[in-house]
Amino acid sequence: MITGIKGVRIRRAATVAGVGALLAGGALTAPAHAATAPSVSAKGAFMLNSATGSTLYSKYADTKRPMASTTKIMTARVVLSTPDLNLDRKVTIKQAYRDYVTAKGASTADLKSGDKVTIRQLLHAMLLPSGCDAAMALADAFGTGTTISARTKSFISKMNAKADTLGLTNTHFDSFDGNSTQNTNYTTPRDLAKLARSAMKYSTFAGIVKKPKTVQYATTSTGGTRTYTWYNTNQLLGSYGGAIGVKTGTNTPSGPCLVFAATRNGKTVIGVLLNDQYRYTDAAKLLDYAFGTSSASTMRLRTLPTGAQRD
Repeated sequence: MITGIKGVRIRRAATVAGVGALLAGGALTAPAHAATAPSVSAKGAFMLNSATGSTLYSKYADTKRPMASTTKIMTARVVLSTPDLNLDRKVTIKQAYRDYVTAKGASTADLKSGDKVTIRQLLHAMLLPSGCDAAMALADAFGTGTTISARTKSFISKMNAKADTLGLTNTHFDSFDGNSTQNTNYTTPRDLAKLARSAMKYSTFAGIVKKPKTVQYATTSTGGTRTYTWYNTNQLLGSYGGAIGVKTGTNTPSGPCLVFAATRNGKTVIGVLLNDQYRYTDAAKLLDYAFGTSSASTMRLRTLPTGAQRD
């Protein structure tokens, strides 16, 4: 049984070629292979065709839920839409960013105080190891005000303004990284998929989130060179053929979350799983459904090195 968005239980119907598949959350057109839509453990899920925006799968698609570090997709989206953006602009890392991570017990890129890193590198640091220190650095750099607190609040306002511009009517941010301050950092599977679709149109964003790993070099406060090695917390990359992103997120109120994307045979799909303890296998099942393939049953997850961030 799959539960619909309005709380009505709907008996799963076998999909017939040429007939729309009825899924939780509404009727939609079945992929060409006409397979039965899979069930997933997520509290909420959604998948769309990236080219057309058409719905491929829906489960409680419009129910608001906390989204953990998938929030950082919007952080990146706001930065990338900044007029006259210079990705090579350098930012000096402040001790406050490190203190924030320690206080929150948050995921980190382990940015060192005094290091000078570029905006492009901060985007890598935020999107691969899910560095909350990098997210704070970006919010501080692109917000306005005379203090870090004022600038980060200003940036969060920009995130909400961008959500309005993108028509994300069931989304609200109270943080730059998903560590909610007022329990008002939420989205829906549909909104988050729309946000990811918008972000993936930026070549910089798409180029970063598909990397399983990156090595970056920064200038230290003494003029030396520091090497940063960051691994992508998204284990679907390198595990499911064609996976190209996007972002993980996990914290206590949100549970395990995943925004995912993959391309096969020229078709790109983007999906969202909120609060799903089986997020990677469920993502693979949904992708198989979209592509008419059967990779999920044999998929082996890419392992992260000891010491790499988990999110």
